Amino acid sequence: MEFDLAITLGAILALLVFSAFFSGSETALTAASRPRLHNLAQSGNHRANLVNDLWHEKEHLIGAILLGNNLVNILASALATSVLIALFGEAGVVYATLGMTVLILVFAEVLPKTYALQNADRAALAVAPILRIIVTLLKPLSKVIQIVVRAALSAFGIKVRHALTAEASEEQLRGAIDLHQGEGEEERHEREMLRSILDLGDVWVEEIMVHRKEVVAIDVDQPPSKIVEEVLASSFTRMPLWRDDPDNIVAVLHVKALLRAVQAAGAELDQLDVMAIASAPWFIPETTDLLSQLQAFRSRHEHFAIVIDEYGEVLGIVTLEDILEEIVGDISDEHDEDIEGVQLQRDGSMIVDGKVTLRDLNRRFEWRLPDEEASTIAGLILHETRCIPDTGQVFTFHGFEFEILGRKRNQITSVRIRASEESAGEETMDRPATAQS
Repeated sequence: MEFDLAITLGAILALLVFSAFFSGSETALTAASRPRLHNLAQSGNHRANLVNDLWHEKEHLIGAILLGNNLVNILASALATSVLIALFGEAGVVYATLGMTVLILVFAEVLPKTYALQNADRAALAVAPILRIIVTLLKPLSKVIQIVVRAALSAFGIKVRHALTAEASEEQLRGAIDLHQGEGEEERHEREMLRSILDLGDVWVEEIMVHRKEVVAIDVDQPPSKIVEEVLASSFTRMPLWRDDPDNIVAVLHVKALLRAVQAAGAELDQLDVMAIASAPWFIPETTDLLSQLQAFRSRHEHFAIVIDEYGEVLGIVTLEDILEEIVGDISDEHDEDIEGVQLQRDGSMIVDGKVTLRDLNRRFEWRLPDEEASTIAGLILHETRCIPDTGQVFTFHGFEFEILGRKRNQITSVRIRASEESAGEETMDRPATAQS
């Protein structure tokens, strides 16, 4: 009798160990870092490859773990109940229930899962070879269980998806970026760049282009010496050339090509044929997204494009540098002018040029100003107020106060922005605009 009791107790102890293994394995494989283990697999780590294979069979993995865990828990509870009934009679059922609940909860659930959470990657690599065997052995039963589960869910109109949609995957990635630890300037800049990369496919070139009013272009019918003079007075390396009308762009002149031609011509600049050294203009529609345009720049080995609308009218220009700045922030060299257009004030407010883009403000200060209907701060004010405001008016929306400091004709040129009093500690993104004179 004592020998049988010892065997039964040993079996219960072994089953609790198996239960702890299944519980810890489930937590480890759930909490392990997929990017880190993917990198290990790429470097040739065999166990990391096993973990990746198990992730690809997620349904079979979860089914095998739950099947094994429930099997050993039920068997352990049944053995404990039979032993305690033999010792204490019917009261043994109560003792077995209480005792096994405590043992399973503490030693087969909380303890292994706590360890697995603290050492997820290491634990996942350790259990992967054993789980690979278990999943293979239990796959037939797991398939049957999945069929029953899908049938039960379909009865309620629920469809089981095997993979995340593209939108869900992107949202998951954005969430991981937001969870990127660190509040320093370097970490903040890393988050900005990662978010900007994901946004490239949702931003049109018209939102980042240099508007036609600010484009420096040259009349190609001028004397060559005058053209050279205007090019040297500019800080740009590529210049649009127009004929008869500034909107009639006929070529794009590269400064390096011009300098080579000037060197070859020597003192006879009037004999220089500017059109012969200029390249043909590349026109793109305003609805081109930045990701497509970046790929087009790479495939065509171009750095400069002219943006047009549906009627063929020139709207502005966009360069490869403009797109790269959307990812890494402003790229300045010794010839660039400071055109950021944001001046921080001592009272915590800031004076912003109307042409400053909402994307730049959101990226720099981690705001959430909507940029679906407008691309600049002036455009946002016009969209929200549905009017052309006067100088001195103050508007409150999206958690900020916007004071109009300057207006030239119908264009807002300068705005003071400060956090509204109502926005402290609450979300005000959907508050309608209010104004005061």
